[in-house]
Amino acid sequence: MEPTEIVQQLWDRMQARDWPGLTALLAEDLVVEWPVSAERIVGRDNYVRINAEYPEGWAIKVLRIVADGDAVVSEVEVPHDTMGVHRVASFWTVRDGTIVTGREYWTSLGADPSPQWRAAYVQLI
Repeated sequence: MEPTEIVQQLWDRMQARDWPGLTALLAEDLVVEWPVSAERIVGRDNYVRINAEYPEGWAIKVLRIVADGDAVVSEVEVPHDTMGVHRVASFWTVRDGTIVTGREYWTSLGADPSPQWRAAYVQLI
């Protein structure tokens, strides 16, 4: 599979709660960083367990996936029944058919309110 297909499969398998299938896409020594919460996840088993144990009520909508060689960027929307809508920009490195590193920026929509001084220059979405 091409790197973009591997990242698409990551999100598809997560949506399907296909944890063995997700595991197959990840290098055993995977490292994923979540800078917003200042966390580093070391090892594919830890990454899979964190996602498998996340409270149910979520879905995944892939908005875009772009790649340059083995570097793949995905933007995903994750609505949750009780926690609202999250967006994530993820930066993946894919080598030899597996994801070896990731850096994900998770945020809630509207979590960083627009300051009043910009009001004359922006449109709220």
